[in-house]
Amino acid sequence: MLPKPPPRDGTLGFLYLPPYRIQGVSIAGEATCIQVPELDICFDMGLCPRMALASKICAISHGHMDHIGGLAYWCSQRKFQGMGVGKIICDERIAPAIDKMMAGFVDLERQRTPYELIKVQPGQDLQIKNGIFLRPFLTEHTAPSMGYSLIEKRSKLKPEFLDLPQDKLRELKDRGIEITRTLEIPLIAYVGDTAPGPHLIHDDIRKAQIVLGECTFFEPDHKDRAKIGMHMHVSDVAEWLRVLECQHLILIHVSRRTDMQAARKHFVQTVGEEAASKVLFLMDHKTNRLRYEKQLAEAEALAAAHAAASGKKQYPDVQVEAEDEQ
Repeated sequence: MLPKPPPRDGTLGFLYLPPYRIQGVSIAGEATCIQVPELDICFDMGLCPRMALASKICAISHGHMDHIGGLAYWCSQRKFQGMGVGKIICDERIAPAIDKMMAGFVDLERQRTPYELIKVQPGQDLQIKNGIFLRPFLTEHTAPSMGYSLIEKRSKLKPEFLDLPQDKLRELKDRGIEITRTLEIPLIAYVGDTAPGPHLIHDDIRKAQIVLGECTFFEPDHKDRAKIGMHMHVSDVAEWLRVLECQHLILIHVSRRTDMQAARKHFVQTVGEEAASKVLFLMDHKTNRLRYEKQLAEAEALAAAHAAASGKKQYPDVQVEAEDEQ
């Protein structure tokens, strides 16, 4: 009898939540790497999928191997392919260990891979794109850990000056009067591996449009295991969901033993249809593929309607990301 071929590598998770793509891999104990291409950032680098190379920033939540194992390779491949120096953002508490890890590869390879290590503290804002800032926050795990919020900052005219003409506004500004205020809009929050607690209801998380949160344990008798490992149990997530104002909660760090359909059924029973409808599983490939196909069909129908209204024959300019079949 012929031997079986090796198992195929897992398919990358993909969700399109306009205007952002959330893509990557996250399997409890194996690897987590989540990319938001539109914001040029990855969260964690447990392995380095090819798509991750396009992002010049990697924000590390903590130093466990399944979240940092591909970091040196990411830096090396970006250099090898002429994509520039990778920027690593991490908790200042683990920065020396990351430097030591990278130094170890210098001894092994007899060459130096360039990288930029940016040490951060909770609440410290780093601008990553025009008007977009990365803000760290502390989480609770078995190793020093933090999550990150992506915040958009917009400058708005103060209400008392809205009706003034431009020349008057210029005059006030020249006199040193502050006529604008900064409006902060939490876009995406990534919590990494964490136990439940008050740190997860900070406004930067609670008010984010998209929240990426872990849910490692689902079985009713695994609540104690979740507490010991300082992870989230499905019951913790169901409680957390009641205070989140997000449009979408994306669950990551699910283990291979979890049946996605059973997990979603449990959510519906616990929090109701309406609340559960905004919960997505990054690695639920079948459901997410159907969801994206529906988005494509809607885009094509909209383009056809516009073409009919204008009396011209048009075809939608839709670029489909390459995705392996499960």
